[in-house]
Amino acid sequence: MKKKKPLLTRTLQIPEGVSVEVDGTVFRIKGPKGELSKILKHPTVSHEIESNSIKMTCPNLKNSKRIMNTFIAHIRNLIRGVTDGFTYKLKICSGHFPMNVSKEGNKIIIKNFLGEKVPRSAKILEGVNVEINQSMIELKGTSIELVGQSAANLEQATKVRNRDRRRFQDGIFIVSKGGEAS
Repeated sequence: MKKKKPLLTRTLQIPEGVSVEVDGTVFRIKGPKGELSKILKHPTVSHEIESNSIKMTCPNLKNSKRIMNTFIAHIRNLIRGVTDGFTYKLKICSGHFPMNVSKEGNKIIIKNFLGEKVPRSAKILEGVNVEINQSMIELKGTSIELVGQSAANLEQATKVRNRDRRRFQDGIFIVSKGGEAS
């Protein structure tokens, strides 16, 4: 007869001014900067909301423990997003040709990249605010996934191909990423 593994529990404190609602597997988190929601579903991980904390339990198995810790990291990011927000800073580097970067709707248009005649564009996802200051681009938002993907879209749009990367170091690069304070 096999012994049943003990349950593993972790609790996550909910800060003041943040409310958490759970509807089945959908976590809705409201805070001073807005509202975010995420679907967190796995058969072995269960959750329970107490007065000011979220209690997660799972069997003490390697895979279940990993998934539970991933869920806790997602919830922490959601809470941090609705309280502080996330800011990514990108630097515009142009050594050979002066690059022109402008915002048009939900796209960033990059003109004269490496002397190209056709402008390149990068999609900025909904919910991300963009500020362009000379050679710096600042992306701000409540969702770390949307802000990070928008920054990655900018980097990918200016990826140098078929040239020596040691010589052609032009592009838009992520300099810092994190919360509002950083």
